[in-house]
Amino acid sequence: MRGACLCGAVAFEVDPPLRDVVACHCRQCRKTSGHYWAASAVPLARFRLIRAQGLRWFRSSDSASRGFCVGCGASLFWQPHGRDQMSFAAGALEGPTGLKTLAHILTEFAGDYYRAEGPPPDPSGRAAQLQGGCLCGANRFTLPGPMGEVGACHCTQCRKLSGHYSASFDAAESDLAWSARHLAEYVTPGGGRRGFCPDCGSSLFFRAADGGFSVEAGCIDSPTGGQLRSHIFVADKGDYYDIDDGLPQFPAWDRAEGWRGD
Repeated sequence: MRGACLCGAVAFEVDPPLRDVVACHCRQCRKTSGHYWAASAVPLARFRLIRAQGLRWFRSSDSASRGFCVGCGASLFWQPHGRDQMSFAAGALEGPTGLKTLAHILTEFAGDYYRAEGPPPDPSGRAAQLQGGCLCGANRFTLPGPMGEVGACHCTQCRKLSGHYSASFDAAESDLAWSARHLAEYVTPGGGRRGFCPDCGSSLFFRAADGGFSVEAGCIDSPTGGQLRSHIFVADKGDYYDIDDGLPQFPAWDRAEGWRGD
């Protein structure tokens, strides 16, 4: 089975059997992916890098490193030090995977705007000011709160970049007050720009071609005052997970026309 980042600068192959998918809600996975991360895994003997021009590693803890594409910011790998195993983003896999979600872990660290399973909680507090940033600290900013309505996107592009699926909220770019700024931007096929940290790979924002701007929900520290409200591009969702929170789902979306159910 083959997987790759969005821009194609990193590609890999894995030989079955693959472990079913584990979704991780720890702070590190949420910062790097922009929501939360979901991964399968194989022994290193069944993992092959076939293109690595864009691959960069960030030592996120004493026990593991994270691999991402420095070209597009896709969150791709988690490798535990001293173990014969590679975890890789389920969202990076191409074509049907035949996998299922095995477990949700570290759910006590989930963002306050969603639940790992089931409907999201009510918004927490007023959150008059939001604190955001990347995992390594090279990017830090504030913006007015609360986060408000959060939308999840399951399109192929968002799944490739986040490693699972994305969640973001609309904001005015001029409202972001940066105390530390070290950004890379990737121009998407549709002319949008994705902002991420080139040192740790954390997903930060998306600037649409028409000027719309949204911030990745996972890069905001709690409390957020946000709540997940809906899912778009569910026609493109991965086959390894179900959407079980009871929120509205839309096969596609058109910024000019709003949500579309056709």
